Amino acid sequence: PYDQRSIEQRADVLAYTTDTLERDTEITGPIVLKLYVSSSAPDTDFTAKLTDVYPDGRSINIAEGMLRTRYRDERWSDPRPMTPGEVVALTIDMQVAGNVFKRGHRIRLLVTSSSFPLWDRNLNTGEDAATGIRMNVAEQTIYHDPRRPSHVMLPVIPRTAAGVVE
Repeated sequence: PYDQRSIEQRADVLAYTTDTLERDTEITGPIVLKLYVSSSAPDTDFTAKLTDVYPDGRSINIAEGMLRTRYRDERWSDPRPMTPGEVVALTIDMQVAGNVFKRGHRIRLLVTSSSFPLWDRNLNTGEDAATGIRMNVAEQTIYHDPRRPSHVMLPVIPRTAAGVVE
């Protein structure tokens, strides 16, 4: 885990942050991000990080996931490019995590289209990343309205007033 503040300042990173938490909040289990997106590119990536934002501003990564859009249907042997401008639903597995976000902290979700060198580069052309030479700048749109409700699913563990799991 390390402080994500320098990454959060980049123009190509969206940050969604809760209000300050009024009580300790535990998450334990699988974290899933559902995004409704469109792109100018036939193939692109979407990455997401969940962070714990401390009162002093530190933003420590808890979980991360990535999806290359050509594999959005999990058809590894039959990848499907996007139609530029078409809205598609993506499900990003952010893996399993456990964390207690302490009272006074905030929860933050970061969304972007790259996390190199953790994830290999995407040329945004549909060409093979290892052999392709053309690059394309992708213009991404993320939707969050009643018809396209992008959201993160967090496995919140309920607590009683005494702090015992319900």
